[in-house]
Amino acid sequence: MRQIRIAIAGVGNCASSLVQGIEFYKRSARNNNNSIPGLMHYNLGGYRPGDITVVAAFDIDKRKVGKTLTEAIASKPNCTKIFYEIPRRLPVTVQMGAPLDGFSEHLNGYPADRRFMVADRKPADVVKTLKRTKADILLNYLPVGSDRATAHYAEACLESGVSLVNCVPVFIVSNRAWAKRFQDRGIPAIGDDVKSQIGATIIHRCLTKLFEDRGVKIETTYQLNVGGNTDFLNMLNRSRLKSKKISKTEAVQSQLHIPLDYDNIHIGPSDYIPWLNDNKVCFLRIEGKGFGNVPLHLEMRLSVEDSPNSAGVVIDAIRCCKIARDRKIGGALISPSAYFMKHPLQQYSDDEAREMVEEFIKASRER
Repeated sequence: MRQIRIAIAGVGNCASSLVQGIEFYKRSARNNNNSIPGLMHYNLGGYRPGDITVVAAFDIDKRKVGKTLTEAIASKPNCTKIFYEIPRRLPVTVQMGAPLDGFSEHLNGYPADRRFMVADRKPADVVKTLKRTKADILLNYLPVGSDRATAHYAEACLESGVSLVNCVPVFIVSNRAWAKRFQDRGIPAIGDDVKSQIGATIIHRCLTKLFEDRGVKIETTYQLNVGGNTDFLNMLNRSRLKSKKISKTEAVQSQLHIPLDYDNIHIGPSDYIPWLNDNKVCFLRIEGKGFGNVPLHLEMRLSVEDSPNSAGVVIDAIRCCKIARDRKIGGALISPSAYFMKHPLQQYSDDEAREMVEEFIKASRER
């Protein structure tokens, strides 16, 4: 049996959706139903979703640390939809992570069911755990602004030989110095800052390229996002947002031949609305000039459950990373990072990146 053994740093809403999804698609395979929606690839290079197994998990919240993974993904402050009730207790106990800058002090002013409650425990030895559990890949799901905490887990990957899929906007895989370290160790990595399946960034990129390809000159654009999960609450601390704004803005600017001036593009979170829970609402506007210099304005509203939306991409990123391990490819994986992440080492259009990923997968089948 081919297996992909993953560790998860940050057992929040995104981890909950991913774990539910792995078990959900395992069930669909048992029922011989390969047409279940929600996947870009059911079989990716010989790996199916059910081949992914969580072997370790880290968090800092006292309501999750020491619990089984099954219990932890349903614990507060998680608020994403439970779309699949896992019928068994997953044999993984959540270990204490290193808090570092993995949470913001401003959260203490909010109700307990909305914020982190840091456990009074000694952090686990991440390197020892990764080696003991024979993990292939560590998935980083820490909150936005967790620069030191993300670096802590990246160092553990380098020391243990485990790959990194960095889903957050802390620039590790897209940083040339870090990428070289993974390259020198022969460890594949994918990052940074995961795109959603049908999310604000991917739609904004596609519309931006469409305007440019059809000869419309974009003059101004904005993307405002609101939500009610812990991620949006965390991002009320604007000091944690620098890399997030860079990541999302560069993802859109990269689709233009001539980037917009700073004053003419605004992309970033707008506010936290508790009752939205894990629902994310995006308001997007593009203003431009078409034929004969005639004005053209586009406005769009997207409403989507945030965490399952990203899990549909992460499940492919994990499998591409394992393919690279099988083929002994080290360093930043260019095509998967460009297709799955907002801030890769090298930006491409989504059409180009998709073709490159398909070639990457095809090459693995031909070996």
